[in-house]
This record gives sequence, structure tokens and C-alpha cells, in this order.
Amino acid sequence: ISAKLARPIGIAVDPRRKNKSVESLQANVQRLKEYQSRLIVFPRKAGKIKKGDSSVEETSAATQLKGAVLPIEQPKPVIERMDITDDVKSKSAVTQWKLAKHAQYLEGKKQCKKDEDEEN
Repeated sequence: ISAKLARPIGIAVDPRRKNKSVESLQANVQRLKEYQSRLIVFPRKAGKIKKGDSSVEETSAATQLKGAVLPIEQPKPVIERMDITDDVKSKSAVTQWKLAKHAQYLEGKKQCKKDEDEEN
């Protein structure tokens, strides 16, 4: 749907926005197609139907919707649960992270010393 067509039928357009993933683009396209299929566009002047307006039968059978028209349904994240054992309790994630960071620091120092010895 072009921005010029979207605004008059009630779809907000943000020209700064870009879809960063194909999945979100496809979800938006699907949502807009569903919205357009349910949409009934009344002609501005009675009796003068232009391109894009709904037919007389659709406009006469139209009813006002109340509540959320098309709510966006977000998928619920799946959370995997695990049992906390004594082994897990005895190890601290922060301590393991600090030891790994210190080992990385020492590795860099050893590499610098090794490079200096090779130059001399």
C-alpha cells in the first residue's frame, strides 16, 4: 500500500520507519491485507462511486464495530525451566565471569611479554 493511499483509509504512515527483518515485514503485510479485506470505504459523494470505494451492497450492509478491530497478537515467549541442583548452587555466575575476564587479561599480558622477548 502506498502512503498516498494509506492515509485516507485510516492507516498511519511513518516515513522514517524501516523494517529490519523479513519476518516483521511479512507480519505487517499480512496484517495490512487483513485490515484492507475488512475495510469498507464509503464514497465521498452519494451515488458517485470512484475507484477504491466499496460497492453499494457492501456500504448498505455495513455496521459499526465496537472494541478492538484488529488487535495485534504478540507470540508468548517460551521459557524453559530447569531444576536447581547442588552443583548449580555451588557455582556463582559472577565468580565464573570474573575468573574468565582475569584469565583473558593474563593471556594478553603473556602475549605482550612473548612478543617483546622475540624482538630482543
